[in-house]
This record gives sequence, C-alpha cells and structure tokens, in this order.
Amino acid sequence: MVAPLSPPLPAPPALREPKPSWLKVRAPGGENYARIKQTLRSLDLNTVCEEARCPNVGECWSAGTATIMVLGHTCTRGCRFCAVTTGQPGGAVDPREPVHVARAIAKLELRYVVLTMVDRDDLLDGGAAHVGQTISELRQRCPQLIIEALVGDFGGRKRDLDTLFEAAPDVFAHNIEVSRRLTPKIRDQRCDYDLSLDVLRYAKEHASGRYVKSSIMVGIGETDDEVIETLADLRRAGVDIVTLGQYLRPTPKHAPVQRYVEPETFARYEREANALGFAFVASGPLVRSSYHAAEGFVAAELAPTAAPERALPNLLDGQPLIPASALVRR
Repeated sequence: MVAPLSPPLPAPPALREPKPSWLKVRAPGGENYARIKQTLRSLDLNTVCEEARCPNVGECWSAGTATIMVLGHTCTRGCRFCAVTTGQPGGAVDPREPVHVARAIAKLELRYVVLTMVDRDDLLDGGAAHVGQTISELRQRCPQLIIEALVGDFGGRKRDLDTLFEAAPDVFAHNIEVSRRLTPKIRDQRCDYDLSLDVLRYAKEHASGRYVKSSIMVGIGETDDEVIETLADLRRAGVDIVTLGQYLRPTPKHAPVQRYVEPETFARYEREANALGFAFVASGPLVRSSYHAAEGFVAAELAPTAAPERALPNLLDGQPLIPASALVRR
C-alpha cells in the first residue's frame, strides 16, 4: 500500500488570494520608457527600478524619470525583502560612474532625481565618497537639479555621513524599512533599528538646511500599532518626510506577504503621521520611498513650520514638476 502524500504546507493567508485590484499595474512600455532604458543602458548604469523589481517601473519610466542606483548592482547585505543581488564585490568600484550618472541625468533633463546605492560593507567608507562625488558631478552639470540621496547606514560612522553631507544633497533619505520587532527577522543582521534612527537623527542635526526622509513597508508581519510606533520613533528622530507602502514579495526566496493592507488603513496611517507633525506623508499600497518625492519636497518646502534654514531652488517657477509617480525606491 502506498502511503498518502503529506499535505502541502499552507501559504500565508494573504497569498492564497490573487492580488487585490488596487495592486494591479500595467505592463511597462511607451516612448519615454524606451528612451530612458536606452539612455541608461548606453552609459552602463543601474536603476533600482529594475534591480528591485519595482511594480511602478512602467508608470515611472513612461513619465520620464528613474531612480539611479550607484556603486554597482551587488549589495553586501541580504535583507529578506529586497531583490537586489547579494554578494561580495571585493572592493570593485567603477570610477566612471559619477560622470556617467551626471551625463545621463543631464541628457534626460530631469528636475528632481533620487540617487540611491547598494550597501558596500567591503569599502572602508561604505561608498560615501563615491556617492558624494556623484552628487558633485550632478551639481556641476545640472545646477538647478534637486537631489535626494537615499543611502545605507554606513555602519553608523559619523565621518562617512559627514563626507556625504559635504556634497549637500537637498534631501537625505535612509529607510527604517520595518518595525523594531521585525528588524532582526527581515533586515540583514548588520542592520539595526536604533542604528537607523541614530543615522536619521544625526542627519537632521548635522545636515543643516536639508530635509530628512524615511520609509516603512507594511504587510510583512507588523501590526498597525507597530506601524504607528515606528512613525513616532521616526518623528522623534527628526524625520521630516515619511512614506508608507505595501510590501510585495519579489521572489519565493524572500519573506512572504502576510497581509494586503487596504487603502483605508493606509489613509489611517497618513492621518496618524500628520498628527505627529511630519512635513509631508505619502501613504498608499503602491507608494515606495521615492514615490511622490517631488510633491513631498514641495509640500515640505511650503510648510511654514518646517522651512529649512537654507534657501532651496524654487520648484514652482512655471515649469512642470516631475509627476507624483515618478521616483521610486528599492
């Protein structure tokens, strides 16, 4: 007699059902999409839009923008939510990359760019000087460009953060990603919840006149109360701009989705964040850390209680803003 097969392990509840309608997006395409892809390929550049399999890549590239990822496409950390390749680059850095990034952005004629990076624990400074050099090249070629630097924690080293601040990005962003309880389960073991808060706090205290930004993923195992607690921690650290979005599992090897958070719950998160005093909040299922970045920056600039010390370029000078959907994170 043949023994019966063991029943398959049950999938997390949220994965038994198809994705809800509010998470469905169109396949990428269009003239601008093709133009951006060709421009970036010709200069051998990476985008987090592709590396992290962002669901908004079609919408964003069709709108004429992309988030550039520097320091290669291999990250030394292995977070359970991220599709970027994990490995050991062995200290390899492309010295041409800062110039190539600046050339690409100048060619695309962007007004606001998000510059992100892979974690590079194999470099003594974590890649801070390389990111700073890229920002400097962008400043030279595109003096009116608004630059957001979405970076890692650099191991919390203040000297490396100072190196980045010397390049003067208009927005400093570092993502907390998940709640305190989930951090050791979801983020790489070298990441730490309080370390991320310390980095954000240091940025607010020492990057004078710049906005500080962070992001939270939901649907990966947290409770609503933990989301609110994380928002409160970010605000106490001095964060000005916060985004909240649905976690989507990039491959079966990554952490499973535990729930699909409904739009009404995202609206509640936004109300709670506004009550905490953030200058700008973007909260929704398809929001990513650089989604709505341009509007977020403008809203923060116009908020009378959160005006920075340094005068920033005026985005309301009669030229169109980058669309709300244009700038996306890993």
